[in-house]
Order: sequence, then C-alpha cells, then structure tokens
Amino acid sequence: MNSLVESGLSHAQAPFSAASLVRALQQVLPTHCVLHREEDTRPYECDGLSLFRALPAAVVLPETEAQVQAVMKLCKRMNVPVVARGAGTGLSGGAMPHAQGVLMGLSKFNRIKHIDAHACTATVEPGVRNLAISEAAAPYGLYYAPDPSSQIACSIGGNVAENSGGVHCLKYGLTVHNVLRVRMITIDGEVVELGSEAPDAAGVDLLAVFIGSEGMLGVVTEVTVKLIPRPACAQVVMASFSSVEAAGNAVTRIIAAGIIPAGLEMMDRQATHMVEPFVQAGYDLDAQAILLCESDGTQEEVAHEVARMEAIFKEAGATRCQVSASEAERLRFWAGRKNAFPAAGRVSPDYYCMDGTIPRRHLARVLGAIEQMEDEFGLRCANVFHAGDGNLHPLILFDSNKPDEVERAEKFGAAILELCVQVGGTVTGEHGVGMEKIDQMCVQFSREELDAFLAVKRAFDPPGLLNPEKVIPTLARCAEYGKMHVHGGELRFPDLARF
Repeated sequence: MNSLVESGLSHAQAPFSAASLVRALQQVLPTHCVLHREEDTRPYECDGLSLFRALPAAVVLPETEAQVQAVMKLCKRMNVPVVARGAGTGLSGGAMPHAQGVLMGLSKFNRIKHIDAHACTATVEPGVRNLAISEAAAPYGLYYAPDPSSQIACSIGGNVAENSGGVHCLKYGLTVHNVLRVRMITIDGEVVELGSEAPDAAGVDLLAVFIGSEGMLGVVTEVTVKLIPRPACAQVVMASFSSVEAAGNAVTRIIAAGIIPAGLEMMDRQATHMVEPFVQAGYDLDAQAILLCESDGTQEEVAHEVARMEAIFKEAGATRCQVSASEAERLRFWAGRKNAFPAAGRVSPDYYCMDGTIPRRHLARVLGAIEQMEDEFGLRCANVFHAGDGNLHPLILFDSNKPDEVERAEKFGAAILELCVQVGGTVTGEHGVGMEKIDQMCVQFSREELDAFLAVKRAFDPPGLLNPEKVIPTLARCAEYGKMHVHGGELRFPDLARF
C-alpha cells in the first residue's frame, strides 16, 4: 500500500454536475440550508489560513442531526467528498473545501443543551463558541478551561477536531483532557457515541482517537465537556529579560522547581512592539523577551507561588518583574498575548502563523535559529508561544501581493517545522495538520506509521470521503517532497546544522 488510491481511500471525480448535486441536496434539506451560487459559497473558500482556497460545489447548513445524517448518506451514495466546518478560525487549512465536494457548516448547531453543576459538565452542540460555555457556566462558579486565543469566536466542534489548547493548557490540559463524550455521525449516516460521562468508558479509547482527527472520521453533533471551579484568586507575573535565551532558561527553571503555572507564555521584542500599541497592556518594550506566568488557587496559595516565581525569575536574570495588582490588570496582560495575531495585521499586510512543538530545553536554540532564518528568507518573524509546554507560534510577516514573498513565507514556515522535528518535537501542537503541514508529515513519520494512520481512517471512513487529501500524505507526495522519514533508517533534513 503506497498511496491513498491503493488503500481505497480515494474517490474518483464525481460523474455528475454541480447542479444535480444541488438538486439532490435540496431534496433532503430545506432550500435555505443549501448554498450554491458563487457569491454565497465564496465566504467558505478558506479557514483562518487564507493561503489555501477552494470553492466547494455546494455549502450545506443543516439544522438538525437528522439532516446531517441525510447529507452524509447522500454524499456516500453519490461519492461526494464532505468537509465539516465550525467557525472557520482554524489556522492549518483543515476546513478548506473540496472543489468537487460539499462543505458542511455546523454554525446552526449552537445550543447549550444542559449544564450539570453537580457533575461539573456541560453538554453542547458543536457550533457553540468556546467562550460561551464559560459564560453559561459562570453563574455556577464554573468554567471551561481550554482557551484558544480565538475563544471569543471558535466553536467547540472545531476545538474537538483540532484538539485545541490555549494559554492555560499547561495546567489544565488540551481539549482531549477536557471532553468526556462526543456524539458524531459517520459517512454511513450512523450515529455513534464515543466516551462516557462516567470516569471511564469500556473498550478501546476511541474518543482520544477522534479528538484531533480533523474531520477525517466523522461529523460532531454533540459534545459533553468537563467544567472546573473558577479559582478564588489569580495573578500574573510579567518578567522581562535582556535575551530570548535567558527567558527560555527561566521557563526551564520554573518547571524544574516543580511549579505548574496556570499559564506560562513568552513574547519576543518584535511581538511586544507589535501588540502594545494595539492593546496597551503595559509590556516592557525595552526587553528582548517577556514571560507571562500565572498562578491561580486560593489567595494564600497564589501569594506563595507568586513569590517563588519572582525569586526564580530574578535568579534567572530577569531585569524587571511586575505582578498584576488587580483582575483588570491580569486580563490586560493576557489580552496582549491573545491579540497578538490580529495585532500583526496592523504592521503587515499578511502573516503566516506557525504551530510546532519542541522540548523546552531547546527553546533558546530554536528561537536563535528562527532569528537567523529571518535573514535567510528576508522576512520578519514575531514569536509568541506557549513556553510552558514548548508550543511555538512564530508569526511570519509577508505581503501576499508579492508572489516571491508568499513562496519565501511558506519555505520559512517549513524550515521552522522541520527544525522542530529535528530537535525531537512535532509539526503541530494545537492547530492541526490540514493542508498546511501535510508535507512535513513526511518528515516526521515513516511510511509504516502513515499507513497505520490510514488504517484508522479506513475503519471509520472506508470510501475516504471525509476531508480527503489532507493530514495524511501519500507516498507519491512524500517522494515528490523529497524528505521521507525512512523507518529504521535515517531522517533526512534540510541543512539546519548551521543554526
């Protein structure tokens, strides 16, 4: 088995017209739930990664689970690809439509069905915004911990698809650690429930397999998440450093001391200068890097932990430490970090947000390499990331009106991801693979490993119609890219030793 075609996970070009597909869809859905004119489908041509675009043959906006089932059965019968889409905030091209397929938007599945304050759970539909869950749980003194920067807009269904994290994932975990149960529809139109509201579920843990599967295994219609008590107190220590290396070493010292902060984020000087005029968070613009380190718990616990954090930062060479003096100031510190991406739009026509993860001990080395890559590729790069778990988010600044800059931005991003793999990391931390990182999957995994991924997909989706041509590369694609990870052999990388 050496390609999707050979594994039976490819579909032939649909032997029907777009008009016949639309007519068939209108027979199983209300007319207003089927979009097919270009002016109606154009808003769905990409997700948050606008480098990859395609117009779908049709967009469907189902309103009930039965309608989702009907669309899935129809698409299987007609051999039509299906791409599920949440809020469209994804950054890896995972929700880019298929040109001969159906784009299924779940935005109308936006009900919070039940909050159980005693069991500390919420059962919601996939179109519910991440932040809306915490807002609904607030009267019970509860909240949903994973908080991606796009939490004001991103949907819980998309969070499940990408296994999203956020600034507080170091202490409270990713989506996979905070979801108890998922109800989903297979390509056959079958309703399947994975997981359980009990502490454990019998059998193989298919819930963990499904979370982060990027729409390749089924379409989510309901999610039950964990809620946790809102801490009585939270404070952020903002520490300044004269070098990125010193800040990276401070991160290592915090974790080595046995402290698990609620959040531990880093921003380099380019990032703070980009963000500060946008949010006026009070960042130290003279520092080469700043760390935002949060403690939460009781007032006594927070006071003790904050004192330890300050002492460690000063020992690590911090030039300045500032502790948030109020809840408003704490939120302002985080607002700067969470608005780094939109702030990039004020200083550059376009930005390319990367997402790779590395062992924390290599932070200084990799950030130094990225600085050298700026010279090599002739583009600026601002660094904001989850320092506590080594999840990097370099923001490559470029102008898409200049084709050569687009090409250089893509090569710059690929070099960063492949360096992450070289130092023992991975090509994604929370944004997923989608279209963006499919070539780098060839670098990280052997053919045998990729075939194992294909076997899982085949078990859920035998015809290969769900979000096809993404995430798992074919052998032919890897051969064309020229950087295949050979099982039992040696990884072949670009010449990054110079970094």
